[in-house]
Amino acid sequence: MAYLDNVAVFVRVVELGNLSAAGRDMRISPAVASNRIKELEKHLGVRLFNRTTRQLTPTEQGRVFYDGAKKVLDAVADAEAAVSALSGQPRGTIRVTAPLGLGRRLLASGIPEFRDRYPDIEVRLRLSDHDVDMMREGIDVAFRLGVLEDSSLRMRGVLECERVLVAAPSYLDKRGEPKSPDDLLAHDCLMLRYPGAREHFWTVRTSDGPRKLDVRGPYDSDDGDVLTGWALAGHGIVMKPRFEVEPFLREHRLKTIMTDTPPIPVQLAAVYPHKKYQDPKVRLLLDFMAERCQRMIRDILDGH
Repeated sequence: MAYLDNVAVFVRVVELGNLSAAGRDMRISPAVASNRIKELEKHLGVRLFNRTTRQLTPTEQGRVFYDGAKKVLDAVADAEAAVSALSGQPRGTIRVTAPLGLGRRLLASGIPEFRDRYPDIEVRLRLSDHDVDMMREGIDVAFRLGVLEDSSLRMRGVLECERVLVAAPSYLDKRGEPKSPDDLLAHDCLMLRYPGAREHFWTVRTSDGPRKLDVRGPYDSDDGDVLTGWALAGHGIVMKPRFEVEPFLREHRLKTIMTDTPPIPVQLAAVYPHKKYQDPKVRLLLDFMAERCQRMIRDILDGH
């Protein structure tokens, strides 16, 4: 297993570009990761990386070895999944990612319950409002609010989520309440922005069909909960899945606006590489979290 561990470290270093990131991903120190690479290079008799102060890039031999090593690790993972399915005792690690608000409200509290049911399965949850490269980051399942654009992935729909435009009463008292899409263009809109973000517009439903609005505002963030906080403080209008802001609406700390031309709904879905659905532990997590998300969103919207 020591050799296979060394190979696994090498693959993650190639994919993540440096020892520290690979070490964090595999829960080992950079020093241990470095030693494993050195052992592998000694065994193979070649240099696998060109080293700079900030990054490791694979040599020609390293690129060739990576292609073969990745196939070997994938084959081992498939074999372990097959044995797990036959034994009826799923085990191993699942890497899961989700947006911050969704992960905090719906997923995080469910992981201990999932582990109680399946103690041999470890779940590593990474929350980020950025788009995560699943293949590069080694993610098994991503829960997303939005459309699937990567054809190399499969999607399992969980629930269609209503979205709303909301603002604090203090903001509306100061700036007035927009009644139409054109009115919204003159307001401070709080935007989720980060490098590579795809949704730079707000799309609302009108009698003539969906309309994209090039809204603007003095604030943007890559953290959706920061945007909610700014809205609560009266700094602008934010577009959110209703389940995220329902408690604030019920407390009258936020108010829904433009109910005649609401944002188009967003699909809550689980996304995963094609082959991962054959892994029983992944299927168990998908079933568990899909049911939990549906139930919790219903409870939130019902005021429970």
